[in-house]
Amino acid sequence: MSLTSPRFGDASKVTINSIQEKKQQGTPITCLTAYDYASSRLVDQAGIDMILVGDSLAMVVLGYENTLPITMDEMLHHTRAVRRGVKRALVIADMPYASYQVDEKQAVKNAARFIKDGGAEAVKIEGGEKRVSLVHRLIDAEIPVMGHVGLTPQSVNMMGGYRVQGKTMNAIERLVKDAVALDRAGAFSIVLEGIPREVARIVTEEVESPTIGIGAGPDCDGQVLVFHDILNLTDREPAKFVRQYVDGAALITGAVAQFKADVEAKTFPADSESYHLPRETQAALETIRARKKAMAR
Repeated sequence: MSLTSPRFGDASKVTINSIQEKKQQGTPITCLTAYDYASSRLVDQAGIDMILVGDSLAMVVLGYENTLPITMDEMLHHTRAVRRGVKRALVIADMPYASYQVDEKQAVKNAARFIKDGGAEAVKIEGGEKRVSLVHRLIDAEIPVMGHVGLTPQSVNMMGGYRVQGKTMNAIERLVKDAVALDRAGAFSIVLEGIPREVARIVTEEVESPTIGIGAGPDCDGQVLVFHDILNLTDREPAKFVRQYVDGAALITGAVAQFKADVEAKTFPADSESYHLPRETQAALETIRARKKAMAR
């Protein structure tokens, strides 16, 4: 058993079953992204139910223009770091673009890497009815699946940009069918992104799986946001649905500026922040220095 693995029978550990029970009980589900050990540790300690190692790290952490360029190796690297910081939350890894769309056999192998090598407890894939076959294969391989419909960022080129989905009757029907298909295929939860509140409510009522909203209104079974967004740590204009809880950018910039000022004013480090020799060693050193000065005269 690894140091990060929960103990068998640990009632506090969030599981697939406990997430599904929350929907049955009407208890809201909380989810945040995290991309490294430090942030995942803090999110976990705050009691968040699920931590998503989202492919949004492509933009938020690695500086890519969108989610498409990020690789399996990059996602695995960050998933392992997140896993080391988590004791309680359910860890879900986002499968990056082209890791599951091209070949289902390879998709299962890639998903298994997230579980076996990355320490994730589930994977997330984008797409509705067209992913049903893959969902079945993943579940057959004992890999829990989180679905994702609505605005699916990996389809940005097909969608012509990041646009709200499900705004016409035909689009609503398609979206509901996609969600129901994932639900019946066995997805343990479904992310609803960038859709009207009214549509999200319909989907949430239609499916047994918990729905996790991001830009989908308050009627979903749970909500997810990006860790860096709620702390104002990104350089992008926040989406309409983002709520910032603290100006982390201002806090960090202020701390860095103060460090710079203290160094330049020679007030850092102070004597109390410095190491000192033992008295005997210091006395002997001073004696040697005094002798050298006397000989130099």
